[in-house]
Amino acid sequence: MRELCNIFWSFLKIGAFTFGGGYAMIPLIQHEVIHRHGWLKEGEFVELLTLAQAAPGPIALNTAVFVGYKQRGYWGSLAAVMGIVVPSFAIILLVAMFFADVRNNAWVDAAFRGMRPAVVALIVAPIVGLTRGMRAWLLAISAAVALTVWYFGFSPVWFLLAGAVGGALWAAFSRKEA
Repeated sequence: MRELCNIFWSFLKIGAFTFGGGYAMIPLIQHEVIHRHGWLKEGEFVELLTLAQAAPGPIALNTAVFVGYKQRGYWGSLAAVMGIVVPSFAIILLVAMFFADVRNNAWVDAAFRGMRPAVVALIVAPIVGLTRGMRAWLLAISAAVALTVWYFGFSPVWFLLAGAVGGALWAAFSRKEA
């Protein structure tokens, strides 16, 4: 029961104190599950994050589900999901109730504009961190895919499918050689 409370509390803090959406939560999740609690190793987290990105739905929610499940099964998933969802739900409910009063407030608008650079940094930081130790050709492929998706507007789904097929073929041929 204590472990479930720790999972809930960890994800509640992440959900309550992160601005900028799922990708901005990744460095906090990474710190919490790897460095603070030792629930996962760095390699496990990268694999879990890849799976969370490939699964439908928000990446932070998917990551919470996978971390919770890895720690305590279904109950761990439920604790993590509740922890990460409750703050957003409460904040959105409060904003919806009082937004009409502040939507044209210059101070609120300025605060949101001031947060943008920090949100961008929170999104870029895990990307840089996850690239440490990657081979140069993998970084080149990643950059080429990102530019292709951004510049030409290709759906990332096709690249995910191609990566899955490529990984399966790699694994199949690697076994034959061993």
